[in-house]
Formats: sequence, structure tokens, C-alpha cells
Amino acid sequence: MSGGLDGFWAVVPAGGAGTRLWPLSRAGRPKFLLDLTGSGRSLIQATVDRVRSLADERVLVVTGAAHEEAVRAQLPTLGAGDVLAEPSPRDSMAAIAWAAAVIETRDAEAVIGSFAADHVIPDQAAFEAAVAEAVQVARRGEVVTIGIEPTHPATGFGYIQMGGPLAGAATARRVRQFVEKPDASRAAAYLATGEFRWNAGMFVVRASVLLDLLGRWHPALASGARELAADPSRLPQVWLTLEKIAIDHAIAEPAADEGKVAVVPGDFTWDDIGDFTSLGELIDPEPAQQPVVLGERDLVTAVDGSGLVIPRAGRTIALVGVDDIVVVDTPDALLVTTRSRAQEVKAIVDALKQSGRTDLV
Repeated sequence: MSGGLDGFWAVVPAGGAGTRLWPLSRAGRPKFLLDLTGSGRSLIQATVDRVRSLADERVLVVTGAAHEEAVRAQLPTLGAGDVLAEPSPRDSMAAIAWAAAVIETRDAEAVIGSFAADHVIPDQAAFEAAVAEAVQVARRGEVVTIGIEPTHPATGFGYIQMGGPLAGAATARRVRQFVEKPDASRAAAYLATGEFRWNAGMFVVRASVLLDLLGRWHPALASGARELAADPSRLPQVWLTLEKIAIDHAIAEPAADEGKVAVVPGDFTWDDIGDFTSLGELIDPEPAQQPVVLGERDLVTAVDGSGLVIPRAGRTIALVGVDDIVVVDTPDALLVTTRSRAQEVKAIVDALKQSGRTDLV
């Protein structure tokens, strides 16, 4: 898709520490800076590669000031003004609004799409098709999200309830409501209706529409973002005044209540690599009775063992008679858990912080 879609800009929020992927992911080197798929590209590099065909050079990354240097090193083709560095975390709405305001100053009619830096989408063609339709719908003034078809009753994602078809669109439908992460029984009930999609946090909307809607419900946040775009030197003062709120709560939910949000079904595989279980399944969806290895396979020897092993310390790891184990070996920390309890790794990070071992997190 040479030159991309006219007037389309990609925004890539790059935040979060990925604490469920400790000790691979650390505060100083979070998961979006890591190659977690064995592709030779970090997650943020793969994300920018993915959106380039749609946005060409019109890509803005928003990241924490602590990661600006690493992001620029990994993405050397981005211009000086294409990496926005947040002085401190203010949640997704502040980051996306700031980027939208900067883009609005460059192109008043721009449509923006927000795509997290740490998601994996292998099917490029299906992704492009969904975004292209979302851009068409967004040009009409709609807020558009891309809903992922659920593969199982997940409790770790929010859901989108779809309504009727949108007039003049190929597959887009009206959004009835966004719902929070459900328990297992409610998630199963959602899937049984066929009306629900996973909320992957992908939003496509005209920059001016986003900021004007934000101005209705959170006027100080909208005006602050536009002030930053007009005068970047005000960043240290203005940033601290911006409200901490997610885009779902700030824009998507109230706009859906007013019938202003559409969803384009995204018929492609999507993974946010939320923990080591999902990472293992991503690397090898149907593993044999042997461990999945991310890294140097020669360092892992297994006798009647299975699970995920990530050797990063250069030493041999041997498994005997253990199933569904997770071993992550780094030079300064070793994690041993099971795939069934991989979601609880975040508790280790919390415990290390409480004990004063911030050097490890």
C-alpha cells in the first residue's frame, strides 16, 4: 500500500512495565523494547513495521522519558518530533490526546489510529483491511474501534458488545456498550451470544473529533493537550495537571452511550503477551512433550519435561519430570513457576519493591 492511506496517522503508545513478564521485562527495559517472538525485531519495532504500510512516515510514538533514548535507537527513521516523551505516566488518554493535538497542528483533517507498542498481530493483510475500513468510517466523524474475535472466554480483557450494522460500511457495526473484564461465567455467556468482541484498545478517529469529544467530558485534559501542541516548552508545567484516565473511560464509554462508536470486526490473530503462558502459546501453539525454548535451544536439556524455558544467563538448564513449568533465567534473577500460575508473577515484582530491591524490578 504505497504511501499509505491519505491523511492517516498512526499513534503508538509505548508504556507499561509488563510486570507479569518479569524478570525479562523490567521498568528500565519494558516488554515493548524486547524481541519476545524470536523474529529479530522488538515488539515496538514490529508494531511500527505493521503500521508503516498504512501511515507511511506519519507515525508518532508516545513513551516515558526514561525510554526515549532506547525508543529512538530502535526506531532511527522516526523524525525528531515523532517521539513524544512523557515526564511521568498519566494513563492512555493523556498520551493519545497529546499525540492527537500534535497531529491536529500538522493536519487539521487527520484521522489517527492508536495501536499499542506491545501487541502481536501476525496477519498483516487482515490487519490492514480492518484499519482501512475503520479509517473510512472515522472520516464520517465516528469513533471507531477494532474488535477482536474471542477464541476463548478470557477474563483478562474488556469486551465490546456489537449492535446492528452501520449503514454504508462493509463490516462495521454500532457499539452497544463496552464492558469491563468479566468473571469466567460471564465471559462464557458473552461468547454464547455471538455479540461480543475483545477490546484490544485500538481506536481510529479524526484527531479533531477525539479532542472535541474529550473537551465535552474532560475539558481540562483536552485544553492541556492542545496547549502542549501549541507550546511544547510548557510540558513540565502542563503535564502534571493532566487527569489520569484511560481512553476507554474518557471517550469510548460515554461516546458509546450516545451512539457515536462503531466497531470493525478484526478477523486476525491478536496477542498482548500478558504473561508467560500466552508467550509460550504464541511461540508454539501446539508444543510436543518437550519445553518451548525462547533463546539458545542448546542450553536446555529436558527428560520428561514440558513448559517454557527462557535461557538468558548462558548456563545449561535441565528439566527432569516436570510438566508445564516456566523457567526464566537471567544474569541477576531466576524465575521458576508453572504455566497455570503465570498471571501471579506480578506479585513477585510487588514483593521485591516492598523489600527495597528496586534494582531488580
